[in-house]
Amino acid sequence: MTPAPRPRLEVVDIVRAAGTRYRETHATMLSHSQRRVLSAIERCRTVALGGHVEACERCAHQRIAYNSCRNRHCPKCQSLAKAQWLADRQAELLPVPYFHVVFTLPHELAPIAYHNPRVVYGLLFRAAAETLRTIAADPKHLGVQLGFLAILHTWDQTLLYHPHLHCVVAGGGLAPDGTRWIACRPGFFLPVRVLSRLFRRLFLTFLQEAFDRQQLHFFADVTHLADPQAFAQYFAPLQQREWVVYAKAPFGGAEHILDYLARYTHRVAISNSRLVAMTPETVTFHYRDSRHHDQRKLLTLTHEEFLRRFLLHVLPEGFQRIRHYGFLSNCRRTAQLTLCRRLLGVATATVLSIVAQGDYRAQYEQVTGHSLERCPVCGQGQMRIVSLLARCSLRSPPQPQDTS
Repeated sequence: MTPAPRPRLEVVDIVRAAGTRYRETHATMLSHSQRRVLSAIERCRTVALGGHVEACERCAHQRIAYNSCRNRHCPKCQSLAKAQWLADRQAELLPVPYFHVVFTLPHELAPIAYHNPRVVYGLLFRAAAETLRTIAADPKHLGVQLGFLAILHTWDQTLLYHPHLHCVVAGGGLAPDGTRWIACRPGFFLPVRVLSRLFRRLFLTFLQEAFDRQQLHFFADVTHLADPQAFAQYFAPLQQREWVVYAKAPFGGAEHILDYLARYTHRVAISNSRLVAMTPETVTFHYRDSRHHDQRKLLTLTHEEFLRRFLLHVLPEGFQRIRHYGFLSNCRRTAQLTLCRRLLGVATATVLSIVAQGDYRAQYEQVTGHSLERCPVCGQGQMRIVSLLARCSLRSPPQPQDTS
């Protein structure tokens, strides 16, 4: 009786190989959140978190299932959460075009963001949301109240630090008096240059306000920016440069929107599927090179550098990385979506919901269509829990607890 096989190489393999040494070498530099992420990944689906033994009622096949850590930075623990989230979003889709708008911070802001993640990420959400709402509400453009969601990512394909915001926006919105739906022009959302310049002005204004309130802290190579004059001189050139904001063409339909969202929600800096090889000192993974037409390439890093880059993307505890705005905001969503559907002349959407309580296996089957209860050997019997495994040290054998 053994646990189900897992992919040949996972992030956890690198953490277990080099995590202890990395903690010791960088003891004074790791945050509490980063330490917790390393520990969670290390212990995920092992005896350290306990689990249970399942047996088939028909053929007596047995398997061990260990509990997951449920940490949002763990590559193995996001499938069910993503499926539930996508099911909820499916019920909110309208029969209109949707656009993908991306707001990116200049690289000069990266060290400030890294040392002040909660403040700067919050400003990024605020500036991007106000930019979209302000330009969309202008009668010269659309003159509407938008509905959109924003998702924070902090990485590029090589795991380097690259804070940016993905926004999925309905191509139109509610008129100011709420009496009609106003659609955007076919294939065109809002002028990118106008979005870029307002985003730049708003973010730098918010950042200056945070500095004036002494909400920012400066370390290492940017310690000198604590001086007001140095701070002003450092950011002066950013007021003249064009900031990167782009909007992609509209999606093909509701099913394409969900497929697209699945690539961005509940995503961690790197998935296990991208890992290619590991030696006692290095790890190799593949990435898309955006500078060469998204050509697929391989990158080899030392274990230490891989972990350093991976941990750059650990979010502050409790920070909400997916947010909703406009007629999709949490406090008004139900009433506003009902109004939108009425104005668009469509029926109320069918909600695919999952009961929060109850067996995770039933939840998994409901959102994925795959059963964890059916026996993988005979294909006919049902897998039933026959004993529990108590939490114990990774070096100690699991101790079953009979539940019959």
